[in-house]
Amino acid sequence: MKPLIGITADSMQKLKRDGLYNTGDYFRAILAAGGIPVLLPFVSTEEDTAEILDRVDGVLFSGGHDIDPLLFGEEPHQHIGDITPERDTMELLLAKQTLERDKPVLGICRGHQLLAVACGGTLWQDVPSQCPGSIRHRYGEELTTPKWYPTHTVKATPGTRLAELFGTDFKVNSRHHQAVRQVPPGWVESAVAPDGINEAMEKVGARFCLSVQWHPENFVGKDYNFGKLFSAFVAAAGGR
Repeated sequence: MKPLIGITADSMQKLKRDGLYNTGDYFRAILAAGGIPVLLPFVSTEEDTAEILDRVDGVLFSGGHDIDPLLFGEEPHQHIGDITPERDTMELLLAKQTLERDKPVLGICRGHQLLAVACGGTLWQDVPSQCPGSIRHRYGEELTTPKWYPTHTVKATPGTRLAELFGTDFKVNSRHHQAVRQVPPGWVESAVAPDGINEAMEKVGARFCLSVQWHPENFVGKDYNFGKLFSAFVAAAGGR
């Protein structure tokens, strides 16, 4: 049987609709890697979270809105974006239990930041204003740059799983204004942007626990892609 991969949902609150969704690229990336993707609802109890994890083989923490800064001990910056409290609650519960069970984990963008917060790390709430001299990290909203287009380089840490997959120098797309500030205990920083902003991290000793700041799912079907990342994640979830 193909491994079942749970993908965390986003809220339709910006559309003023009561619903959950996520973009098709996540599902296409998991399908292309040999997994079966399923969208996970917002739950609020440890019991319901455990029921979900009894059924899925791996969890993809997806992108989305900002994380409540009170959850990592800070007051909100003036440039903080939308917050979805129900999502924060669900994903923190899910991260804790998924890591305790050592189920394969892949974090993307917000998911990367969420895993940092869940494990005791901190975030830059707004890179442009808090990190003078930083490069542009946010494309794809008011700009017309395609979401799959690489906009800057990253340098991976030699010896990490990320470097084994893609080498130590490669290009990524970029669509964020927050970033991991302090990598949590038990994790290693596995990539940085030219300005030193964190771009990836990995949990030491885990079966597969890796998170990235960019959006690798946007490259599905392109000549330049991150298919090996999804293949490694799905293979770990399948026990291969």
